[in-house]
Amino acid sequence: MTFKTIKEKLEQREFDCLSEFATKSRFSLGRKKEEEISPMRTEFQRDRDRILHSKAFRRLKHKTQVFLSPFDDHFRTRLTHTLEVSQIGRSIARALDMNEDLTEAIALGHDLGHTPFGHCGEGVLNELVKGGFHHNIQSVRVVEVLEDLNLCRETVDGILTHTWGYEPKTPEAQIVQLADKIAYINHDIEDSIRAGIIAESDLPKDCINYFSSNQSQRLNKMINEIVNNSEGKPNVTMSEEGWHYTTKLREWMFENVYIDSPAKLEEKKARNVVKELFYLYCEMLKPVCEENRIERIVTDYISGMTDRYAIERFKENFIPKGLKNGANEDFLFKLAKITD
Repeated sequence: MTFKTIKEKLEQREFDCLSEFATKSRFSLGRKKEEEISPMRTEFQRDRDRILHSKAFRRLKHKTQVFLSPFDDHFRTRLTHTLEVSQIGRSIARALDMNEDLTEAIALGHDLGHTPFGHCGEGVLNELVKGGFHHNIQSVRVVEVLEDLNLCRETVDGILTHTWGYEPKTPEAQIVQLADKIAYINHDIEDSIRAGIIAESDLPKDCINYFSSNQSQRLNKMINEIVNNSEGKPNVTMSEEGWHYTTKLREWMFENVYIDSPAKLEEKKARNVVKELFYLYCEMLKPVCEENRIERIVTDYISGMTDRYAIERFKENFIPKGLKNGANEDFLFKLAKITD
């Protein structure tokens, strides 16, 4: 068999190697706007590359995962969380012969709409915005409107449905929905232990007995529970027993880390930063913008901020500054003139 393009070769490889239940790029539902076809990449590979090169993706490196603006370089940020979701998702997709490119594209794009200060910032906007605010919906807005990446419908669906309460339309999106949960449960445990908020011995004993107290072994067990339970099936799910202990571990993290723990001591301040900036920017736009557009514009602007950018804008607008007279180093030179 001869191929005219590398893309056709890659598409044929999908038919030859992937599961019958995998989403084939040749049969993608397409994009909102038609484009010239790439001769070298499948449609889902193009989606992955567009997300990777987007401005919103780069900003994830300075957005909170759990710990606000950490100075310790070893704590996760929203970017490292995204990369871990991608790695876990690709491992599952490869084991099940699903479409790894689609899985990776969804994983890399799933948190593009996340606010500064993590779920704390999301909660503030959810209270202030009419109709609420949800980062998965904002992530779709980022790729469809704010950066206009013109992604395939399968990728957009996976980004939208990565949170609970949504039903993914492809097995690859189901993989990312699961990978997101097991990624943050495991890395948040590691970060919380590093921060001294919990100890490994504090974890629920039955969960430790089932998964192991070792992070690598626990993560591997969760992935195996998904792969072994889903092989040869159209839907990707974790075993009932595995899901029971995963859910219990997640609930324990909410009780001991995510809510009212030392990790959340600065959240009151962070909430105030988001709230005050929201009110400030709404007032600033009133003279120059139609009233029915103001809330949408401000929401897009604030949700795109990194932690440090939001803090700097808050300082700039709400923290008084001393008068600068251009003579900051005068005292240095005065000292130089003093003789012993």
